[in-house]
Amino acid sequence: MQKIGFGGSCHWCTEAIFRSIKGVIIVEQGWIGADGENVAPSEAVIVGFNQEKISLETLIAIHLHTHSCTSNHNLRGKYRSAVYYYNAEQARITKNTIHALQLDFDQPIITNIMPLQTFRLNEENYLDYYYKDPAKPFCQQIVNPKLKALLFKFAEQIAPDRQAHLNNL
Repeated sequence: MQKIGFGGSCHWCTEAIFRSIKGVIIVEQGWIGADGENVAPSEAVIVGFNQEKISLETLIAIHLHTHSCTSNHNLRGKYRSAVYYYNAEQARITKNTIHALQLDFDQPIITNIMPLQTFRLNEENYLDYYYKDPAKPFCQQIVNPKLKALLFKFAEQIAPDRQAHLNNL
């Protein structure tokens, strides 16, 4: 199993997106700090995946297309747009993938490529936030639109056990 970190929107949204993808084995939701940062950790997830079932490049594409990776809004400290890598090969793949995906966006991608330094898991009652109760107002208003974007652009990547739920959004 390979691992990579993603941040960009609230970790409840990011967790729901990656828990919906085939080839993803585990999604740990919490806060990530990156090497060399002088700011507080930001909301993010660590995604453990089977690289024989889904590529790192596809996971990065999903990440960029399901959060505002070109917007430098005032909450970027808490919701940093980033890919957090574990090794030099992941950093290289991430850089090349983001460069190639820039053609999909009208504005420059602002997603940082950073080495993962620290991770703090969220409290148990917030883990798997969306799939524990997708009827919550936050899930309906904030997470569902991101899952619809996922379904629209990456339908072939949806895990079979999530397909029926996402098709009903």
